[in-house]
Amino acid sequence: MSIFQTIHDRRSIKEFTPRSVSREEIEQLLEAVTQAPNHRMTEPWRFYVLGPEARHAYGTALGSRKARRVEDPEAAEAVIRKVARAHEVLPCMIAIALVLDENPEVREEDYAAVFMGLQNLSLAAHHMGLGAHIKSGAIMEDPLARLAVGVADGERIVATVHIGEPAQIPEQKPRKLAVEFTSWVG
Repeated sequence: MSIFQTIHDRRSIKEFTPRSVSREEIEQLLEAVTQAPNHRMTEPWRFYVLGPEARHAYGTALGSRKARRVEDPEAAEAVIRKVARAHEVLPCMIAIALVLDENPEVREEDYAAVFMGLQNLSLAAHHMGLGAHIKSGAIMEDPLARLAVGVADGERIVATVHIGEPAQIPEQKPRKLAVEFTSWVG
């Protein structure tokens, strides 16, 4: 499969089969992250592979945030349990953190490097017959989420990645051609 075909065929996978992801597969995917361009070779990425208990704790933190929008206390508790359980049963979940540099310019470059690494991981997963779903948002700064991950002081969780064998592959969403965003500057 060509790299262009891999890029075109890759999808965010949200449903997985129960097949576990092996340690060797995880290590291969993390190695793909470390091959991303990194301007000053700071190697800012840190990986936290979460087991079932950590995934459940992270899901509880995320579910608690979602439950804030639910008025009925029983329904809110059900949201927390549902999200915690959904995370607990994931075949694989990795939190990707960034070591925070004091220099804002380096921090920005490092953030970009981590996301380039996440794209490498996503493409590598697809190539290996696995699927990945990269997730980010305000939950990354939540104290309970940070505690569940075990992230160190001086690090920022940039994203979590759910990985597994796809239960189904969604259709590609329509995208505009690159030419629609391109200016040729003389």
